[in-house]
Amino acid sequence: MLTKKAKLSIKDRCIRPAHISAYTHNMGDRKAVIKNADMSAEMQDIAVNTAAYGLDNFNVEKDVAAHLKKEFDRKFGPTWHCIVGKNFGSYVTHEAQNFIYFYLQDRAFLLFKSG
Repeated sequence: MLTKKAKLSIKDRCIRPAHISAYTHNMGDRKAVIKNADMSAEMQDIAVNTAAYGLDNFNVEKDVAAHLKKEFDRKFGPTWHCIVGKNFGSYVTHEAQNFIYFYLQDRAFLLFKSG
């Protein structure tokens, strides 16, 4: 496990460690900025793509969060927690390899497994 957060440039994207502090994920005309993650690259991609789907299909942040949480419960087992919004603070405990905090469009997403 890394004790110091690694910073990656754009050229480092294809060799992405599970624990990072800033990473840009391009999805066509949208850009997700992963601020912190303790999660496999594959799970990070699933989180960002599921969040994008949620933003496209739901109008209320609570519904976007519920969609992301339920998808991760289904794909990776319970118990996931998700917070979506424009302004919030957090301090959480999570299971190893099961945490991501990222921005997509004008929203922040916090997704983690605990319990």
